[in-house]
Amino acid sequence: MGRTIAWATLAAGTFDILFAAILSLVRDREPADMLRFVASGPFAAATGWGAAGAWLGLAVHFALMGAMAAVFVIAAQRRPAMTEQPIQWGVIYGLLTYVVMNLIVVPLRFPVAWPPKPMGIATQLFAHIVLVGIPIALIAARCLRTR
Repeated sequence: MGRTIAWATLAAGTFDILFAAILSLVRDREPADMLRFVASGPFAAATGWGAAGAWLGLAVHFALMGAMAAVFVIAAQRRPAMTEQPIQWGVIYGLLTYVVMNLIVVPLRFPVAWPPKPMGIATQLFAHIVLVGIPIALIAARCLRTR
């Protein structure tokens, strides 16, 4: 199970952070600034920590992704039906992670970010469904079905 969680974390975390970096560049922002902002969730002063803050942001991102992957893999292990339709369950899980992150976690930590703009909603839904939920579900299905 640990290997499944690790692969799902690596895949979804990489897809998601690359997308965030590309969005940063498209918006004429530095990816390092985005990473420092991620780190500022649990470490408010991280926006002023330079390269260390950016590396910390990457670590925070993958830690969050690890938690997301672990929740899905554990649920799929207990409910094998989730591995039979991974795309469907990946979409559902992507929507669930969107709700948790963008309607609960982010507004609690960054109230000025609420309400989100339509483009923010669209990009976050895409990221959570296509880059996080579906890859995690596909990896879980492949790994858990082979056991």
